[in-house]
Amino acid sequence: MKRFFIIIVAAASLTTASAQDETIEKEKVSATLGLDLVNQYIWRGQDLGNVSLQPTLAVGYKGLGLMAWGSVGIADAHDTKELDFTLNYGYKGFNIGITDYWFSVGHYFQYKNKKTTHIFEGFVDYDFGFLSATWYTYFAGDDGLNKDGKRAYSTYFELAAPFRLGGLDWKVSAGIVPWRTTLYGTSHFAVTNVSLRATKNFEIKKKYQLPVFVGVTTNPNSQKFYLLCGVSFFFKQ
Repeated sequence: MKRFFIIIVAAASLTTASAQDETIEKEKVSATLGLDLVNQYIWRGQDLGNVSLQPTLAVGYKGLGLMAWGSVGIADAHDTKELDFTLNYGYKGFNIGITDYWFSVGHYFQYKNKKTTHIFEGFVDYDFGFLSATWYTYFAGDDGLNKDGKRAYSTYFELAAPFRLGGLDWKVSAGIVPWRTTLYGTSHFAVTNVSLRATKNFEIKKKYQLPVFVGVTTNPNSQKFYLLCGVSFFFKQ
C-alpha cells in the first residue's frame, strides 16, 4: 500500500575531510517531496486500482524518518483512496519501522476495535547491497482473518535484488504470504508477487529526479499478470 521508505545512512569515507563532510550531512534535516503517476496501483501482487496519483512527503534526521504517502485513483472514482504514515529508523543496512494505513472509508479518527479502517503494520528490513529482505506484519486495526475467524496477523515477506543492465537500473523481487489471511486472499502459504522492473532516472539540476519505470508483475496465487509503468518527480534537500 505504499512504496517502502528507507532513510539512507552514508558509508564512511576513506579520507578525514570527507568523513567530516559526512558528519555534517547527518546533522542536517533532510526533506523529500515527490509525486508518482502510475498506470495501475499494484501492491504486493494485489490490484488496488487503475491510473493513480501518489504523492510523498518525508523528513529525516540522523537515521530517523517520517513519511506521509497517499494514492488517489484518477480514472475510476471507486478506486482506492489511501493515506499512510510511516515512522522508521535506519542504520547502515538495517531498517525498522511502523506504518499506519488508512482508506477513505469511515472516519479518520475512529480507532475502536472492529470499527476502525486503519491498519497498523510493523516491519524490519536488512539491505545487503546485492539483496534486501523485508518482513511485514499487521499487529492492530482492520486486519484480515484466519481460518478460525480471528485476527490473522497478516504477514508478507519479500526478497529483492537490484542489478544494472543495458544502462538501466533493474530490480527483481519475490514475495510470499506464509499463512492464511483474508486480507491477501490466501488460504495457506502462497507466493503472491513476482516482479521485474527497469528504471531510468533522469536527473534535473542534481536535486530534481525524474525516474521512469516499466515492469511486469504476476501473482501466482490469484493467477494474475500485470504490465506496469509510471513516472515520478522527486525533490530532495
